Amino acid sequence: MSKVLVREPIAEAGIRLLRDRGFEVDVDVDSNLADTIGGYDAIVVRSATKLTADLIERAGRLKVIGRAGVGIDNVDVDAATRRGIVVANAPESTVVSAAEHTIGLLVALTRNIPQAHAALKQGRWERKTYGGVELAGKTLGVLGFGRIGQQVARRAAGLGMRVVAYDPFVSPERFRELGVEQVDGEGGVYEAADFITLHLPLTDETRGSIGAEAFARMRDGVRIVNAARGELVDEAALLAALRSGKIGGAALDVFSEEPYAGPLLELDNVVVTPHLAASTEEAQDRAGVIIAEQVAAALEGGLVSNAVNIPVIGAEDLEVLGAYIPLAAKLGRLAMELAEGRVDELRLTYFGGLAQYDTRLLTVAALNGAFQGRSDRPVNYVNAPVIAAERGVEVREERSRSSRDFTNLVRVEAMSAGETLRVAGTTIGNDDRPWLVSALGFELDMELAPLLVVFRYDDVPGVIGKVGTLFGASGVNIANMTVSRTRRGGQALMALSIDSQASPELVAQVHAEFDDARFLSLR
Repeated sequence: MSKVLVREPIAEAGIRLLRDRGFEVDVDVDSNLADTIGGYDAIVVRSATKLTADLIERAGRLKVIGRAGVGIDNVDVDAATRRGIVVANAPESTVVSAAEHTIGLLVALTRNIPQAHAALKQGRWERKTYGGVELAGKTLGVLGFGRIGQQVARRAAGLGMRVVAYDPFVSPERFRELGVEQVDGEGGVYEAADFITLHLPLTDETRGSIGAEAFARMRDGVRIVNAARGELVDEAALLAALRSGKIGGAALDVFSEEPYAGPLLELDNVVVTPHLAASTEEAQDRAGVIIAEQVAAALEGGLVSNAVNIPVIGAEDLEVLGAYIPLAAKLGRLAMELAEGRVDELRLTYFGGLAQYDTRLLTVAALNGAFQGRSDRPVNYVNAPVIAAERGVEVREERSRSSRDFTNLVRVEAMSAGETLRVAGTTIGNDDRPWLVSALGFELDMELAPLLVVFRYDDVPGVIGKVGTLFGASGVNIANMTVSRTRRGGQALMALSIDSQASPELVAQVHAEFDDARFLSLR
């Protein structure tokens, strides 16, 4: 039975889901994680637990890390990927809560609601002191136009604001759909915005990027809202800009170090909350259930739709591509076996209808197949691309709408020392059987079975009979056979699928009769 450690509190419904799926679940927030993590197949965390490379190295059984929330800043994803550990999160769970909290901070900042509330509680009626400004007609600049940024933009538009945004990874069509003006770079946001809200991921490039240089490019008196990542902002530079009046105010839900007790709390033009953006009952319930589903899928060998270190495809694309995942894996394995592991480049080409889809998962499947049995550690969909990179194998993916004889076709090319070895296949029938249609320059017509034997020989009479006699004498049944040739009297290719593993004696006999014979396992 797989064991799951729930390291931080999640919804009871999530824990119940895991137990109902047959997993042993321990809810343990207090033990020394370095001592206990090695005993678990999965771990569920939120934001407080830091899963460092050292901890991951101690997790010999770990197959999946589930982050019950949006970000993964507290997980060393690279270390997990090298170990073949799936990292999944719940990106949709807190979108609404975070967007609503951002708007709440924006309104509180512009109308001085916390300050007026505190004064009145202390017996001071200070209407003149805490007058504010309207949001309607003002420009909101959104840095990072992902799920949360888009929801903030929707709500800001409802308040009558003009919204401008920058995100190089979002299509212009999406900006137009939401009625948001797409600007060119962060500078476009700085120059246009009366208010700026941050929704950037935390990377080496964005860490501390909202600092003195950025503030200098902003409008005088601009107000800033950050409910994303505290480390995005240079807090010392923000403090100076607030004191000078360059920045008119700030509303902060997150800080570079938490709990925060620094000098920003002393300023009247700063509104703060203690990392509450995702802290609603609805968001926490969603996060717990979603991440439990992801962990269960990973442990059961199913599709982990929210994995951050495996290519993720939509449900509609998966309906089409799903049948080609095992085909790609078998073709990758076949190409690598025929090349005897000597590969400098693997090129995946998708023909016909497949060319219009996101085929990254098929490419990873091919790599997963290619490196099975050729690594000193287990190979899976997570670390197969890492293993390819470590071995210096360049991976290329190409598409072509043109496919002469097939509706869909997958081709794998293994290249080394100027030589190219090609195999190609498709699926056949209602049960989508993986079918080999070409190999080594010959056209074929054969199911990709677990055990194959491939011969290249001169096209002369008697070869088929000789092969049948050899295998029959050894008690190995030939399930299927296909023969192809380039021209009469030239080279020919014979491919067999066999029901049982060939004995060493049979292998030796075949090699004595044929200069080019390969016994291949695609298991």
